[in-house]
Amino acid sequence: MTTPAPTQHAALIRWVEESAKLTRPDAIVWCDGSEAEKKKFTAEAVAAKVLIPLDQKKWPNCYYHHSNQNDVARVEHLTVICTPTKDEAGPTNNWMAPAEAYAKLTAIYDGCMKGRTMYVVPYIMGPATSPFSKVGVELTDSVYVALNMGIMTRMGKVALDRLGKDGEFNKGLHSVADCSPDRRWICHFPQDNTIWSVGSGYGGNALLGKKCLALRIGSALARKEGWLAEHMLILEAESPKGEKQYVAAAFPSACGKTNFAMMIPPQTFSGWKIRTVGDDIAWMRVGADGRLWAVNPENGYFGVAPGTNRKTNPNAMDSVRKDSLFTNVARTKDGDIWWEGWDTEAPDELIDWKGDVWKKGSKDKAAHPNSRFTAPAANNPALSPSVDDPKGVPISALIFGGRRSTTVPLVMEAFNWTHGVYMGATMGSETTAAAVGLKEGVRRDPMAMLPFIGYDAGSYLQHWLDMQQRIPNPPKVYLVNWFRKSQDGKFLWPGYGDNMRVLKWILDRAAGRVGAQETLLGNTPRAGDLDLTGVAATPEQVAAATRIDLGEWQAELESQAEWFEKLGKTLPRPISLQRDLLLERVKAARAVT
Repeated sequence: MTTPAPTQHAALIRWVEESAKLTRPDAIVWCDGSEAEKKKFTAEAVAAKVLIPLDQKKWPNCYYHHSNQNDVARVEHLTVICTPTKDEAGPTNNWMAPAEAYAKLTAIYDGCMKGRTMYVVPYIMGPATSPFSKVGVELTDSVYVALNMGIMTRMGKVALDRLGKDGEFNKGLHSVADCSPDRRWICHFPQDNTIWSVGSGYGGNALLGKKCLALRIGSALARKEGWLAEHMLILEAESPKGEKQYVAAAFPSACGKTNFAMMIPPQTFSGWKIRTVGDDIAWMRVGADGRLWAVNPENGYFGVAPGTNRKTNPNAMDSVRKDSLFTNVARTKDGDIWWEGWDTEAPDELIDWKGDVWKKGSKDKAAHPNSRFTAPAANNPALSPSVDDPKGVPISALIFGGRRSTTVPLVMEAFNWTHGVYMGATMGSETTAAAVGLKEGVRRDPMAMLPFIGYDAGSYLQHWLDMQQRIPNPPKVYLVNWFRKSQDGKFLWPGYGDNMRVLKWILDRAAGRVGAQETLLGNTPRAGDLDLTGVAATPEQVAAATRIDLGEWQAELESQAEWFEKLGKTLPRPISLQRDLLLERVKAARAVT
């Protein structure tokens, strides 16, 4: 049954009609975001076996979803930036001419929603009344996507009210179609503020408000409008004296991003409170006071399940206890769930992420390594009250961190903004060819944004440099590394809640309360600056974690040449000069020691 359009926005109505003419759904339903609608969609999804109810006593209002086995993650090789010229997309993005992309996907969309319902999903990225926020509308044939968007965004009537009769909105057309990898594309058209996604029902490919709008289209809009759309968590730290400070931090995948956003300080930091503003994305603009202010454009968490447990992230475990969706984890016949890294051992028998019987001791994973939970932010017991503040929160520090077993110390402060941008531009994580099919070494991931920059990466770094002129009172910039190892391969730093010790030094530096040791490569804590009371590491391990080895750094700086060469002619000269300066300083120092 087709519902009437609950809006007088003529351009929106016309676009929905044109899209329906192309895709030919049996019905069109305009989503209002109400609780009654959520119950109706959930019941329909259960009846269609799209969702499986979990034990409602253990997991109130929680449901399970098996995705197609060929559709379990983002597909970077099929994710395309469609700009008028290839140079505008840059060397790190896949590119397709807009006319070619529209033609190619139009052929796939033709009649793809026959026998299905088109859900019109209006949504806001950001607090409902914030000047930071953007409105999008996603047309999708997936009730699973509609339900996820209801958790992850401010969805429904609130978005149409903000849009009014003539407001600007991002146009997102999505269809699972036949879910064929051969007919799967995620295309972004920055000049049109449009996203076309087809052939996938998986999160980042299908929830178009997340990576697609909030980062790829968002970064292009941010460059045009003079702000930053970043793959960053936003954290609130309140001291025992009641002082609140905020940081934004960028970590590539598998580097502890959500754990840091939901960190619980060690017992020796009694009185400190860490609260989550956002766990994944930050939109940052310059405030009237000349500082950088940030909002979290999302309204929920789309987190990786394996490895999440009461020890690593108790706040995340509390967040998923109700009103959540679980995708491709393992489950039991009686409606419980499990994944690798759970607090208890696996039961003797499970239903794995493929829907097959799994026996304890099997060499196969019960849960897919990229299995997910979708949980409302409101469930987080450590949610910051500022999460809905329309003006955002003021950022005292920006933190970049990758996964490095050598070279990069526990924490290092940039000398200035340009040096900080250079740190972010060259950050990365070690990889092995066997693990991820990449060349063994360091995978550079500028600002943890490599898969999400919606235009040329060199121009993106220049935009970061240009922001200095817009921010009279910029935040300090830091590089951290929780993953340094000893020669026998063991982690030197305990991580998790103990990262509070590093955060406190960063906060004290940002407030001008503590000094630092200037090294050739950046400022580091002096002896005694880090509060190590009760830390689960020996003094020798801490010293090794914070050590700067000039030989390792010379190799590191020399290895960055290949990355800079890949970025090509748009690499900002100040960034390459930073590397040249640091390399010459290190070489000179080594020559006299």
